[in-house]
Amino acid sequence: MASTNDLKNGMVLNIEGQLWSVVEFQHVKPGKGPAFVRTKLKAVLSGKVVDKTFNAGTKVETSNVDKRTMQYLYKDGTDFVFMDTDTYDQLNVSETVVGDAANYLLENQNALVATNEGLPLYVELPASVVLEITHTEPGLQGDRSTGGTKPATLETGAQINVPLFLETGTRVKVDTRDGSYLGRVND
Repeated sequence: MASTNDLKNGMVLNIEGQLWSVVEFQHVKPGKGPAFVRTKLKAVLSGKVVDKTFNAGTKVETSNVDKRTMQYLYKDGTDFVFMDTDTYDQLNVSETVVGDAANYLLENQNALVATNEGLPLYVELPASVVLEITHTEPGLQGDRSTGGTKPATLETGAQINVPLFLETGTRVKVDTRDGSYLGRVND
């Protein structure tokens, strides 16, 4: 338990059985009436952001969220198996928890896995990853008048749009937040 006077950005609160991360907070002392704390909270599981106001000094339940760098090993049915790089403990994370990160996750790649009391909450990848294009149609001569793009399939099976000049086998940098093409990688 903590008081609303002790809130800090990034702190995780347990409100009515749901985990909420404090995005920002502000202590307000109006001229009339009691002081209060205005907060912006983000749901840890869904990402939904809400504004919530607490009376100053109110007790709130805090939760400990453990974020560790883990290595993705393999997919086992609908679970993704991660290994803690320090203890070598393995953790099964369900498909729903991994979410869109699965589109950019390769075996032996590191990711940040957040857990609460041993229960996986979410998987966070680096801002960008390098992946190989496994299939894309050849760009036709004369298609370049608008600097167009074409669909390409990555080695993870995800589809992104890439410039027309890229070919199958090219390694590209991809933004893991929105799946956008960031550039070609020359190894």
